[in-house]
Amino acid sequence: MRRLVRVALLCLGCGLCSLLYAFSQLALSLEQEAPRRQGDPTFPVRRQLNGGGDWRAAAGSAGRRDRRLLLPSERCKNVSVSYWNSYWMLPSDVCGMNCFWEAARRYDFVNTLSSEKMHLAVVACGERLEETVTMLKSAIIFSIKRLQFHIFAEDPLHKDFQAMLDGLAYQGKFNYTLYPISFPTENAAEWKKLFKPCASQRLFLPLILKDVDSLLYVDTDILFLRPVDDIWSFLKKFNSSQIAAMAPEHEEPRIGWYNRFARHPYYGKTGINSGVMLMNITRIRRKYFKNDMTTTRLHWEEILIPLLKKYKLNITWGDQDLLNIMFFHNPESLFVFPCQWNYRPDHCIYGSNCQQAEKEGIFILHGNRGVYHDDKQPAFRAVYEAIKYYSVGDDLVHSLLLPLELELQKTQHTYCGRIYKVFIKQLTKSIRDMYDRRSKGR
Repeated sequence: MRRLVRVALLCLGCGLCSLLYAFSQLALSLEQEAPRRQGDPTFPVRRQLNGGGDWRAAAGSAGRRDRRLLLPSERCKNVSVSYWNSYWMLPSDVCGMNCFWEAARRYDFVNTLSSEKMHLAVVACGERLEETVTMLKSAIIFSIKRLQFHIFAEDPLHKDFQAMLDGLAYQGKFNYTLYPISFPTENAAEWKKLFKPCASQRLFLPLILKDVDSLLYVDTDILFLRPVDDIWSFLKKFNSSQIAAMAPEHEEPRIGWYNRFARHPYYGKTGINSGVMLMNITRIRRKYFKNDMTTTRLHWEEILIPLLKKYKLNITWGDQDLLNIMFFHNPESLFVFPCQWNYRPDHCIYGSNCQQAEKEGIFILHGNRGVYHDDKQPAFRAVYEAIKYYSVGDDLVHSLLLPLELELQKTQHTYCGRIYKVFIKQLTKSIRDMYDRRSKGR
């Protein structure tokens, strides 16, 4: 008899959950229909961070203006639904209608949004316009899913970015949003000049991009030689504790910088390089970080300024050093991906020391130290110029791959040039895979 009662209660509970789910989906469909009836507002949008400067945004796509979903607060005002913040507290000025359904579908709604696009962020200051657009171009060429670019740039660069991105003939493959460079008012001048101009902006991305669940940050001197989709897939490999993924700073400790010269804590044996940083920024915003400044664990926005004040005289590589310190104290939160996902001159200038790249090729090329623009590492420069001057729509084999291989063969007098085939091994596969997808799509 007791078993029958338990079974009946279980069935009743399942039925109730199914009913609640059905109502939540109905509420969602009605809400999504409302903007179409009323007309979507478009950017620009103004946002505030901790009372700091305006976060202006001008959005666009290849040849046309982007359109966006309503922000939660706007949805509340326009279609009478509630907005629940990160800590599940309903603001006093927000209506209480549909609160239950909003709570019931909150995480499902966020995950649905995040799966629609891959979000890529970059920070560009000074004379980085052309380099940044070349990086974005490499991401667009091979990627499968739609891309959303978040471009943080100095105001004078915005018009040039718009002109160059709107001129790319990749209709429907990407959208972009332009943001100004801005820091919290406290220590703003120090943050801006930390290491390189504007580089530390990346530390504040989780606080600015509050509607984004996951994000791939890259430096301007990055080139994608395979789809962004592939590094994006690492998000699914994160365990429940991991919030970000980066590659080691060095593979060979004998030439490592952190283990020989650092005057602060760093992650692992040789530190990590933050030029390619995959983040679940929802988890970053929620996490309480262990630290060496207080016995109390701190949120991301609480730890940044104290960390800078404590270590500013001991760090050399700016925000990357701060990230190393944070993950030294929270090693369980980092997913480490192999060196071919962040391949730099250090992996070959003293002899090849990235075994994964030798086997599978380079996946993401990182031309730090300005090697795209001088003659110190001609192999890196050859790849950059091949992508930069590739004309959209031309045959990738005859207009990109074969000319690049000829240029790389001329670099064999350098250590990196002696292993030039690692620069085209994955690129060859990416081109072949792309043509295979196209042929199957016909």
